[in-house]
Amino acid sequence: MARMIKKDDVTAVRERARIEEIVSESVTLRPAGVGSLKGLCPFHDERTPSFHVRPQVGQWHCFGCGEGGDVISFVQKINSMGFAEAVEWLADKVGVQLRYEDDGGAVVRTREDPGRRQRLIESHSLAEQYYREQVRGPEAVAGRRFLAERGFDQAAADSFGVGYAPKGWDNLTKHLRGKGFTEAELAVSGLCTQGQRGVYDRFRGRLVWPIRDVTGTTVGFGARRLYEDDQGPKYLNTPDTALYKKSQVLYGLDLAKKNIAAQRQVVVVEGYTDVMAAHLAGIGTAVASCGTAFGEDHVRIVRRLLGDVEDESAGVAFSSRVSRGGEVIFTFDGDAAGQKAALKAFDEDQRFAAQTFVAVEPNGMDPCELRVARGDQALRTLIETRVPLFEFAIRTALKAVDLNTAEGRVSALRSAAPVVARIRDRALRAEYSRSLAGWLGMNEDDVRHAVGGAERRVEHPGRPQGPQPREDPVSKLEREALEVVLQLPAVAVACGFDEMGAGAFVVPAHRAVHDAIRAAGGARAGEADVAGWLGALREEAAPPIAQLISGMAVSPLPANDEAAQRHYAAGVLTSLIRMALTRTIADVKGELQRTDPATSRYQDLFAELISLETQRHALADER
Repeated sequence: MARMIKKDDVTAVRERARIEEIVSESVTLRPAGVGSLKGLCPFHDERTPSFHVRPQVGQWHCFGCGEGGDVISFVQKINSMGFAEAVEWLADKVGVQLRYEDDGGAVVRTREDPGRRQRLIESHSLAEQYYREQVRGPEAVAGRRFLAERGFDQAAADSFGVGYAPKGWDNLTKHLRGKGFTEAELAVSGLCTQGQRGVYDRFRGRLVWPIRDVTGTTVGFGARRLYEDDQGPKYLNTPDTALYKKSQVLYGLDLAKKNIAAQRQVVVVEGYTDVMAAHLAGIGTAVASCGTAFGEDHVRIVRRLLGDVEDESAGVAFSSRVSRGGEVIFTFDGDAAGQKAALKAFDEDQRFAAQTFVAVEPNGMDPCELRVARGDQALRTLIETRVPLFEFAIRTALKAVDLNTAEGRVSALRSAAPVVARIRDRALRAEYSRSLAGWLGMNEDDVRHAVGGAERRVEHPGRPQGPQPREDPVSKLEREALEVVLQLPAVAVACGFDEMGAGAFVVPAHRAVHDAIRAAGGARAGEADVAGWLGALREEAAPPIAQLISGMAVSPLPANDEAAQRHYAAGVLTSLIRMALTRTIADVKGELQRTDPATSRYQDLFAELISLETQRHALADER
């Protein structure tokens, strides 16, 4: 028999889960008018925020990619969950006891057979507890020695959840089987490996770090080799699973996210121990990628938390960077590989509006080694003395040639000019052209000409330019009225919106939204539970109309406070009703002119015209 969560419990979860709090775990939200918040969309890459949240109506919508919905749909999409899993996840978070009913209507009060994702989460939670218990045992002495040599005591290990995976083949496997997990579940968890004779532990004889997502849920592990007879890689990570995608997680983000949002800074280091060292040294914004290079998906995560936005007041694409964009600091080893990584980051920097820096220890020490050798202050000083990434990239290009000869300087110019030309921020590009001229000892005009030539060979994406088409006044009023109805249904009811006929809207898409509202019981049906009503509207509407509804439900209303919003709403709805009356009056007059005055139909039309004119005058008097 199929089991479903009782509808009343779904409603309770939706009402109790504050959408702004749930979304804020993944997106830094900032005020965008009365009752409206906005941030960078977590579902597509963007430089200016088009993702809006309206807590009052419990809805979110991105005007960039068109995605939208309520708090449940957000959890579904951000965590790749099914509907029931998302409801269960939220219920646990907000303290709602869920009840289930089968096809016959019988209520099942216990949660049995949770979704696949929930089972994965439970297995990882149990594995973390197990590893943390093992790190205190006699076999883990090598792991504790490893931590101590790097300046980490047991308290530090506990803070970061560091554990130990015993050497045996199936210690964790047996432990999880004893907790009720099947071999099939273990095989897809990433905690175990499928062999010819069954599943066995993936991590054996290693120090283990839990990798958590932005909400603090453990989704994978990173394990460090400890013994010489271990033929595996130095670091072994959880493979990609339904729960864990290495390109979409950052180690330490659960600990750093609040500091990142508050300080508008993120420090990107290279390993687990580097993150630990940075946090213990007072750099609470440090994170690291897990078994893969810092890439596009990581950039997207960091930008959302920074609230990293392009300056919307700039008249030319990439003409300036906003000071509120914050800063991203990459730390790399001082060796050739580290420098190569820094130059790769140069390309990723173009995705940031934040100022981007590089901090490289000149003697080649990583943050963990620096802290052990010279203490917390040395690590903090390394971050404080960071160098702008653009400057680092240009100076690295100059190091490859001899600047003491004319040929060397010309060669350096040819190498460095394309680097400068790739800087999308035009003001910074001009400034670094002047700096490059000084570093080379060359004429500034010659350098600028070389950069300009290289620039013409570089593709520069930008925003659409030129005037945008103006919206038709009728379409504009209809859209504004529907925004009001969807966000403030009580005002709509008071203004008589539900009495408007099917022909009140002339734009086909708007008419479809109006039809959906009427089919769902009108605005009156949304007075008691706006979020639930909007959810029902979206579920019943065709996908394009559902997308339109979610956008209208979160579009900021142009008013400074709630009273002004209600006044604005009443004005818009009155204007819409007057416009509909005027259109109907014109239709009636046209038919009246074509009708024989001697007929009863003429008398009926004349009476209808008088009534319509009276209604229109009454609206004018109210205004």
